[in-house]
Amino acid sequence: MGYDTTTYDDVEPRAPGMYFLRDALDCERLGVTVVEADDGWDGLEHDHAEDGHEEVYVLIHGEATLTVDGDPVDLGPGDAVRVDADSTRDLSFSADGSKMIIAGAP
Repeated sequence: MGYDTTTYDDVEPRAPGMYFLRDALDCERLGVTVVEADDGWDGLEHDHAEDGHEEVYVLIHGEATLTVDGDPVDLGPGDAVRVDADSTRDLSFSADGSKMIIAGAP
């Protein structure tokens, strides 16, 4: 079959409100994550220098700040940001009911 399907909230969250879809969709070179978060949700600062993954963050609903290499980028619904693999990134949400999609690949 040339495609796979899933419903993100049928996937066991790997962290509160974080649904990693790579395995459920049988992705070989792409990671896809859905994040559902409320005000005060904070991620962990990290980079992907070792695996070479750049990431794209797309805010669907709510408010978020993506801090890239110490530079805060405020996001509203519909905003998207691409981050280089070797840049540090840290995500936080400032509105209840926020929803974001993150995609990453080498």
